[in-house]
Amino acid sequence: MKLGFGLYKHMLNEEHYKFAKQCGTTHVVVHLVDYFGNEKNSKENANQPIGEKEGWGNAGSGKIWELDELLAIKKEINSHGLEWEAIENFDPAIWHDILLDGPKKEEQIELVKEQIRIVGKAGIPIYGYNFSLAGVSSRKTGPYARGGAESVGMEGTVDETPIPNGMVWNMVYDENAPEGTIPRISHDELWKRLQYFLENIIPVAEESGVKLAAHPDDPPMPYIRNTPRLVYQPHMYQRLIDMKPSENNVLEFCLGSVAEMTEGDVYEATDAYSKQNKLGYIHFRNVIGKVPHYKEVFVDEGDINMLRILRILKKNNFKGALIPDHTPQMSCDAPWHAGMAYAMGYMKAALDIVRNE
Repeated sequence: MKLGFGLYKHMLNEEHYKFAKQCGTTHVVVHLVDYFGNEKNSKENANQPIGEKEGWGNAGSGKIWELDELLAIKKEINSHGLEWEAIENFDPAIWHDILLDGPKKEEQIELVKEQIRIVGKAGIPIYGYNFSLAGVSSRKTGPYARGGAESVGMEGTVDETPIPNGMVWNMVYDENAPEGTIPRISHDELWKRLQYFLENIIPVAEESGVKLAAHPDDPPMPYIRNTPRLVYQPHMYQRLIDMKPSENNVLEFCLGSVAEMTEGDVYEATDAYSKQNKLGYIHFRNVIGKVPHYKEVFVDEGDINMLRILRILKKNNFKGALIPDHTPQMSCDAPWHAGMAYAMGYMKAALDIVRNE
């Protein structure tokens, strides 16, 4: 098992690479989607958990990330003694009609294929994604963690506001879209759209040496913003795996999201999917409660026994990266850094304990 660190686009700089290395990290998972691209969001929300504002601004230009761009980032990451383990999330600008079954889906599936080929050429082994129309939604910010540390959670309310045309995954891809909202569809229809995606992309991923890792829904509710969710119970991951059997069809396994689910058991799910060698990388975070009433808390205070999780992963020979994802923010001049450093220190110590047993 490897200790990893998640970095957003605005954090791809020497300061954050050094911070990650100082925390004991060896690998990084990078978000290249510019969630904080507009001035208001970047200044006011750069250190806030994603999903706490009404929309995340505009999606990208619709262009893929080119090889030279990825290699330049990788060179800088490597120069600080780190390895680039994964990219997390496609930009909605290049795959919105794949999600929505829109008129540009065939054009966009070719864009995604080319993106995967480029990622493979850059030597980045995993690409995480979340096949969701609404993305992260319905969470609130509050003093939910120990000592009143600011974190996120649900307080029993689900956002039922329909998604406006021109938006998907909480980002605007078409500012000139006609008035109205995207139509409500069934769960079966969303699974059909996923089938199209996997049938087209997994063969390219196999050829390119890239594993596609699917994130569960966050929060894991059946419907959010009038749209269905795919993986909102642990067993639903199996349907995704079986839909296109391949060593390259794997999971971006979020312990917090799985623990929030109303059915199943986080330990049984971890055991089942790690036995199948289907875990790409793991969001190692803890929660108290289940949807629609849960709180994200410090890694050592939630419902999940994190050492038990590590022992299951060790038993099943999991070799991938564990990243803290987002963490509660601590009451000091550097709330994000302190929260991350606390999580990373716990994770490093816990890994050492389990490795030496």
